[in-house]
Amino acid sequence: MSRTFNSAKLQLVGVLLILIAAVFARAQSTPLIDYHQHLLSPEVAKLIGASRTFSASDLIAEMDRAGVKKAVVLSLAYQFGNPNRPPVQDEYAKVKAENDWTAEQVRQYPERLVGVCGIDPLREYAVAEIERCAENPYLKTGIKLHFGNSDIDLDNPSHVAALRKVFQAADRHHMAIIAHMHANVTHHRPYGKKQAEIFLSQLLPSAPHSVVQIAHLAGSGGWDDPATDEALSVFLHAMSQRDRRVAHVYFDISGVAGLGDAWESRKDGIAAEIASRIRQVGVRRVLFGSDGAWTGFTPVKAIAAYHQLPLTKEEITTIDNNLAPYMKVSSGR
Repeated sequence: MSRTFNSAKLQLVGVLLILIAAVFARAQSTPLIDYHQHLLSPEVAKLIGASRTFSASDLIAEMDRAGVKKAVVLSLAYQFGNPNRPPVQDEYAKVKAENDWTAEQVRQYPERLVGVCGIDPLREYAVAEIERCAENPYLKTGIKLHFGNSDIDLDNPSHVAALRKVFQAADRHHMAIIAHMHANVTHHRPYGKKQAEIFLSQLLPSAPHSVVQIAHLAGSGGWDDPATDEALSVFLHAMSQRDRRVAHVYFDISGVAGLGDAWESRKDGIAAEIASRIRQVGVRRVLFGSDGAWTGFTPVKAIAAYHQLPLTKEEITTIDNNLAPYMKVSSGR
């Protein structure tokens, strides 16, 4: 009788612990918006050698699993201009088609998805494509620039001049600028303090009214590269000085936590460093993001990794509910 009673007690305690864990999990804050997502069209999947496509309905399913209400979808049209791939025939036509495909996908879920136009800023059609995207209600929110895939060299004056024109065009159309500013990793292009200072002094003044969202906390995903922290320090100093050039700058943290060799080998130290940088930026300028979910790093996994950062409950709640100014405008569409 006693043995049976004790067994029943243990079972009851087990059930209670499961219920408590479930309640705790539900109580954890969940980001309202994923500010860094991509879809994968058949054309881009073929271009990059991906084995599957990833549509808006696929993304919505992943968002629902994570409890995320909205996502910013960054078109991958800039992939067709990647100078480190074989030349693409009818390149600009494919860029336009890719941006239009993204817009059509977003159109299917207008209350959940916000589209952003993708361009390679060094191509001769870059400004023309911004003008075209600005007329599309499902792309007019902003432009996505990928300095790595476009092999942008901020030490090259001609590249900086082309970028200034792109920033000016986005600003003219009140479009946000989402920039993966880390230089090409594969070819070891220069990146660090000098390049961040050029971004600060020569590019940001060209778009004084546009929200500029710097992806991956100024990195390229993960927290393995010391140059990322070096570049980020330039913006941290400007923010500490209340520099007007960074008044409209935000940082997304897509792929920062949970990825890279450093995370696997010394997670606690890396997590503490990331949290410290987030506090220096200011939690109100930090936007949650997870990046392309087809890679396997889904919003569920991205949120789980982000929750391992040693941030306070209040800090996480603030980040989870941050509303970038460009979302305030687009939400009224």
